[in-house]
Parts: sequence; C-alpha cells; structure tokens
Amino acid sequence: MDSATSRSRILFRTAGGPFSSGFLAIALPAAPFDGIFLTMRFFAAFVALIAVFSPWACAKDAEAPPNIIFIMADDQGYGDLACYGSRHLLTPNIDRLASEGMRFTHCYAGSAVCAPTRCVLMTGMHPGHCTRRDNTATGALDSFKGRPLLPLDASDTTIASSLQKAGYATGGFGKWGLGNPGTTGTPDRHGFDLFFGYLDQVHAHDYYTDHLVKNGGEKVPMKKGTYSHIPIFDTALQFIRDNVDNPFFCYLPVCLPHGKYVTPNNETYAGKPWPLMVKNYAAMITHLDRDVGRLMALLKQLKIDEKTIVFYTSDNGPNPPFVEPLESAGPFRGIKRKLTEGGLRVPMIARWPGKIRPKTESDFVWGHVDFFATACELAGIKHGKKDSISILPTLLGKAQPQRQPLYWEIHHPFQQAVRTGKWKALRYGTKSPLKLFDVISDPGEAKDLAAENPAIVRNIEAIMEKEHTPSRFFPAPEKPKNRKAGRKKGAKKQAS
Repeated sequence: MDSATSRSRILFRTAGGPFSSGFLAIALPAAPFDGIFLTMRFFAAFVALIAVFSPWACAKDAEAPPNIIFIMADDQGYGDLACYGSRHLLTPNIDRLASEGMRFTHCYAGSAVCAPTRCVLMTGMHPGHCTRRDNTATGALDSFKGRPLLPLDASDTTIASSLQKAGYATGGFGKWGLGNPGTTGTPDRHGFDLFFGYLDQVHAHDYYTDHLVKNGGEKVPMKKGTYSHIPIFDTALQFIRDNVDNPFFCYLPVCLPHGKYVTPNNETYAGKPWPLMVKNYAAMITHLDRDVGRLMALLKQLKIDEKTIVFYTSDNGPNPPFVEPLESAGPFRGIKRKLTEGGLRVPMIARWPGKIRPKTESDFVWGHVDFFATACELAGIKHGKKDSISILPTLLGKAQPQRQPLYWEIHHPFQQAVRTGKWKALRYGTKSPLKLFDVISDPGEAKDLAAENPAIVRNIEAIMEKEHTPSRFFPAPEKPKNRKAGRKKGAKKQAS
C-alpha cells in the first residue's frame, strides 16, 4: 500500500454544549517509521481541533447528557401517594424517590384525560395548539371510519424523535393512545426505537389481553392469565439493561391504576372496609410502587444511578369512586375530565443524584407541556416549541422567573382553563362567564372572585382567545351544550 495515500479514520466526540454530543472524523496518514515528524504535525492539528470543536473536552467537570426516565401513572390522583399526604396507600418506593429528589406541589397534567395529556407531553404543545385535544373528536365525524380517534399528524415533532436525533436510544412501554396501527400516529413513526404495550386506549383496559403490541402494530401473543403490566414493565427494564452504555430515553406511560380495576393480588388491603374496586385500585398503585423500587435498584446495580434523571407523575386526576374512601383528589375539587384542580393538579417528582438536592419541595408552577423543553435542555439540543419552557434551572436549585400562563381546553364537555400566578380561571364556552379562583388561598376553588376582579377576568379572557387555535375536529362552542358528542349518531359508546 502506498504510504503517501493510506489513511486512518479517527473519530472523537464533540459537543456544542454541556450535554450535547456528536462525532468528528479526521483522516490521518498512516505512520511509517520514517514519517514520524509528519505524524506529529497531524497530531498537533488533531489536538487543536479538539479544543475548537469540543468546548468541554478539557473541562474537569465534563459530562455526557443524562439518561431520562419518565414514569406516568394512569388516573392516579394527587392524594394517592403517602408523600403527597395519603393516609391510606402504601407507596414506600415512590416516597423514597421524593425524599431523594424534588417534589412539586404545583405541577399540572397536559389535560384532564388520557389521550390529550399524552399528546401535550409528547409534542410540547398545549391543548389549544396540539393535534389531539380530547380522547375522541367532537367535529368532522364523517372523516372517521368507526371511533373518531384522531392520531398524531405525520408533521408532529415529538420529544422521542428529537432525542432520537440527538443520539438517544428511545423506548416506550405502556399505553400509547395517539395512533392505532396503520395511522400516522404510531410510536415507530414518532421517534421510538422500541415500543411495547397498547396502542389503542380501549384495548389498554384489558389487563388480561391475549396480545400486546410492539412498535407500529406487531401483535405479541400473551399466555392466558398474564397480567399485562408485568411483561410491559419487564421489557422496560430490559431496554435499560440493553442501553446501559448509551444515553437513553425510557418513557413509561403505564396503565396502572386505570380501570378495569383488576390485580393479581390485593391482600395488602384485604382487611380494609372498602368495596372490592377500591381495594384493587389501591393494590394497583402499590404494585406500581414495587416496580418503581425495582427500577431504582436496577439503576444502582448498573452503576448509572447518577447518570439518570427520573420523573414520576400521573396523567390526570382520579375517578369518582376513589375520591371519598381514599381522598384521591387531595385537597382539590373535581376529578378526571374536569379542568378544576382535582382534574389537573398531579404529583410530580424528579430525582437526579448529585444534581437535584434531596428532600426539596418546589411550588414552581409548570406542567407536562414543559417536559419537552426540559428534556431538550438536558440533552443539549434546541427546540422550537413556544408553549414549552425548560424547568432545568428549578431542578438544579437556581432561581427561575414565573412561568407564562398555562392554558387548557377539553371537549367532553367543552371547558377552558388558565393558571397564571395565583389565579385559576374556568369557563364552559368561549362566550360563557368566567369563574376565577385564588388557588393559593383557596386550593379547593370554593369562592368565585370574578366579580371582584374585572381586570384579571378581562386579561384571562384575552389569554383564552389567543391560545385557542381552531380545529375542525374539536370545535369550540360559545355556550355549554347538553348533548353528548364525540361519536357518530347511533355508534356504540366506548369507554376511554
């Protein structure tokens, strides 16, 4: 081989920020014994390029972007964890997560029901801008064959696709709910290297299903008697093992404790004076808690505990049967599907050893919509999501300005809500009177202060008008309507 033309390709890591990563390739000549001085000259250039392209290459505190794990329970109330005041449920592992990290008291779900919350979380757009604004569409119903389930659009950018482009391995495990097989909304089309669980939100009610789904629709048979949460969570743990040497995003929108309310074992609560449904619901939460403990033990076993940030939350507020016996809504009014605090205020815990100070509590107001920007900053990448802000400064114990107003809308029935500072406002039609509450002094939203604060009301009405963009699939009525919407006339009602 001609030594003058022979080349060796060298790769080294570069970065554009404290958590971003990439590679730069340099071709060097082969180094015959008599060309040592030429090689030294190339080596000097090589070192210079490292200094130019890798700002943190020589820094003592240089570090790779963290692994990101996001666990989201399904229909778990704010008051369903001991660390959030529950007197009824045993959640020692999630409580430990909170004691080793930061517990937020003013975090809000993306919506008050399953599918739009997932849409907000994945896309970083609030319900006035995102594609899926309720579980089922309320307009343009002739566009659908069967149930009016609007999938993610092919143009929707998700946090998974953004992290995937940044070099993260991406896995999702649980209930997707944003696109069934054959649509533009399946997880394999939106940045997930691996997805395992349920695509269809109604299929996800069947914990003893005969099959689960992989990626865009591949059916994976289940043995009779298999409780689906178990293989779903086990697959997530294996995904973490398989990517121990790579940055990864593990998204766990688990089905527990959503109905149907069945569990392999409710003996922990067998002696409680509750109906069977309530015992099973409680046992489902404690089952999930045990799995959180398994996950945290795995991170320590793999020695990636300090390289991994873990978030834990719920997708919306609780269902009615659990509000009284378990105090599932905590101190708040309302339930799932309502834009009151009980439907929207959710637990949120973040843990990152060495970065997030243990045993801290934050009253910073933010929501699931902000996970997109936060994850992007963690990964050292840019994003163009105007609805989403990064809360990384708060996580790291730094001062952060008050967030701009949070906005929601939901369509079964239609409601709009805004949280800005201490104020929370609700209305049930775009021309309906606004209800206004000071949720700092009145977290139960008992006293309507709209009449006493006309300027605040006008300001929030303007916010609602600005933040709502029209969607033919989710028309916004001017006044409350008493009819049932969301399905074609004569169509069989589906649970969601």
